[in-house]
Amino acid sequence: MELRVFTEPQQGATYDDLLAVALEAERLGFGAFFRSDHYLGMGTEGLPGPTDAWITLAGLARETSTIRLGTMMTSATFRHPGPLAITVAGVDQMSGGRVELGIGAGWFEAEHTKYGIPFPDTRTRFDVLEDQLAIITGLWATEGGFTHEGRVQSVVDSPGLPKPTQDKPPVLIGGHGKKRTPALAARYADEFNLPFAPFEEGLAQNDRVRAACEAIDRDPATMIFSSALVLCVGADEAEVERRAAAIGREPAELRENGLAGTVEEVVDKIGRYAESGQTRLYLQTLDLSDLDHLRLVAAEVMPRV
Repeated sequence: MELRVFTEPQQGATYDDLLAVALEAERLGFGAFFRSDHYLGMGTEGLPGPTDAWITLAGLARETSTIRLGTMMTSATFRHPGPLAITVAGVDQMSGGRVELGIGAGWFEAEHTKYGIPFPDTRTRFDVLEDQLAIITGLWATEGGFTHEGRVQSVVDSPGLPKPTQDKPPVLIGGHGKKRTPALAARYADEFNLPFAPFEEGLAQNDRVRAACEAIDRDPATMIFSSALVLCVGADEAEVERRAAAIGREPAELRENGLAGTVEEVVDKIGRYAESGQTRLYLQTLDLSDLDHLRLVAAEVMPRV
């Protein structure tokens, strides 16, 4: 099981905070450093204010050397597809080919309202997402003259430049939608991610994605399956309680809904995910000042999973 670090900077973090976590995650051997793509804190003022996901990743691309970098998830409502394809390709070049694009339809209306970003209805947002997936992957792949006439967004005779360092940066799609989400994942995604889902519910959604793959004659074995879970691990119960309190959560609730508990508990829970066919877990790390949290996972959990 590959363990990846996943941060939520809109809750209150500077670039330097993120850099410290990314460098430590790289040193400790985590598979990737991911960050959310949001412009407004949730349940908090998020001081000193949000940072832009792709500007942040561009900086980290130059200040790290081996760890993979990505978003979970970039909202398709935030950027036009052509500029986003250029941005991701540029950051991929800056990192030497270490970038992954997690992308979704967007859901947080308040951040759109407060920062002047249009927020259409759900169906239209999924139309935008589908167009962006087709355009971004098409621009990366084309040798020139790429055209896509979409429901909402189109490009005509595009040169599809610049090119990423990777032949195609991996694309992640996630979510709980029962129809369009699995279908889009089957068509465009290299990885399907379940964010904060009860275990059994996640199994059912992964089965929908596998079925969607089979419906278009794609081998489901070519899809990477993963989950994102809140991290709260302690060497003993007192440490679990301290870390839960630091992020304003209860240990019992985190044990039920996240990746929480003592080292033994967490190793056992990861085993369930591995047995289900998932090969990556994104550890949502909310207290970015607690680097000892990541050190404990790297020393006591990672070698056993």
